[in-house]
Amino acid sequence: MSFRLPPTALSLKQFLLRQQVLGLYRRILRAVRQIPDPADRKYMEDWARGEFKRNKTATDEATVRMMITQGQRQVQGLETSLQLAKS
Repeated sequence: MSFRLPPTALSLKQFLLRQQVLGLYRRILRAVRQIPDPADRKYMEDWARGEFKRNKTATDEATVRMMITQGQRQVQGLETSLQLAKS
């Protein structure tokens, strides 16, 4: 059995950015699961998946970092809104 690298191995920076993106995606899906209304929950799941698919070809490091920052702000707002709705 031989070990083969993928056609384009990721640099350390690319790997770390990828991990941040995946972490953000998981955080968004965890937050969305807390939405009480099933129709709203489905809409937000579809929206999140669509946004990540739409931007999956982005390779510019600055652009990806900007999108991560925007996504973190949006999910923070969603988490805050969900916490306020619970109280």
